[in-house]
Amino acid sequence: MKQSHSHIRPLFISISALLFLSLTGCWSSHEIEEQSLVIGLALDKDKQSSIEKKLNEQGEGYSKRNLITATYQFITPEVASSTTKQAGPQQKSYVNASETGDSNHQIVRELSLRSEQPLTGAHMKVVVISEDLAKSYKLEQLLNQNLRDSEVRLSCLVLISKGKASKTLETKTAGGIPAFRLIGIVENAYRSTRILPPMSYTKVESKIQSESSFLLQNVLSANGEVKFAGAAVIDGKTHTMTGFLNEEELEGITWITGKGKGGVVKSFDKETGQLLVYEIESMKSSIIPRVNGNNISFDVNIESDGRLSENWVLSGNAFESEFLKKAEKSFENEVKRLVGNVIEKMQKEYRVDVAGFGDHLKIENPKVWKKVKKDWDQTFSETPINCHVKLTIKDYGTLGS
Repeated sequence: MKQSHSHIRPLFISISALLFLSLTGCWSSHEIEEQSLVIGLALDKDKQSSIEKKLNEQGEGYSKRNLITATYQFITPEVASSTTKQAGPQQKSYVNASETGDSNHQIVRELSLRSEQPLTGAHMKVVVISEDLAKSYKLEQLLNQNLRDSEVRLSCLVLISKGKASKTLETKTAGGIPAFRLIGIVENAYRSTRILPPMSYTKVESKIQSESSFLLQNVLSANGEVKFAGAAVIDGKTHTMTGFLNEEELEGITWITGKGKGGVVKSFDKETGQLLVYEIESMKSSIIPRVNGNNISFDVNIESDGRLSENWVLSGNAFESEFLKKAEKSFENEVKRLVGNVIEKMQKEYRVDVAGFGDHLKIENPKVWKKVKKDWDQTFSETPINCHVKLTIKDYGTLGS
């Protein structure tokens, strides 16, 4: 027994030595302090920065068409390690660099001529595309290079900007990092029905390949501040942006899909005209296709439990069953209004299905779907949709039970 242990020990030491050597790093790797970590990208129609103009005035450039201005937001380890207290009120925790051209890949390589630290895209969190650019070019053209780049994460979030995209990557808050701020707003979906589920590179590519129409969250910017406001409509055939849904219309989409995690419904008492607010605690929806010969229709069944979170009706007993039933009816009518408005906009104005009705038909009746999928958006625009809503108040806050 002792003899067998003596053979194992040298082998164990040899393996340990090999493992130790493997942890010492790669000879061909780049040191982390020598890199600039790209965390955000904004794509705009061509508008050269003042620095670009001054450099170009001196000549010695290269042949290109000025079609796209790409603004990369990056942090260096030195910047990332600094704190607001150390940096002072004027110190930024990020750097934005812009370059104009006609190839995203060439643009990022041109930035290598202006910085000693190579840009690394493995940590990129968000890409913001301007409205003007999204209407002028197909999404797969704008995102093609990043989708092909094995370094860029496919979980990267894609947003649309109604205005200059690069402005969404700016902030006046000391120590703030705009790309992280945009990602953080997405996490507030449990507080609002006006935030779309995240659309990553992977999901966008899937929608493009299936030629399905879809939505991308819209972001506004002003004086260093941003706000998520509605969504951009992406046409499944052209793969370009055709218009916007406003905040209430996006709210209607959330009720149709049942993918909301929280939020409120504002309504008014029919008799007094006073404000009532319902806070969503749970939400679910079922979209049921109905096929009768060549006729297709849908039933949308929406259910929610929640609480009466605000009540301006001061007369009477707010906790009587009769009052609660009236309040529930008022909230149900408001949800029906939101849903009805966005259905009308989808069917009559944009003539696209961005709520997933076709997906449910494909699952429930694949034979029918095979017949209509080629021109589904057109078929959808003529399809009857019936909406049924049931909201239940189960909580009254701290004023009753």
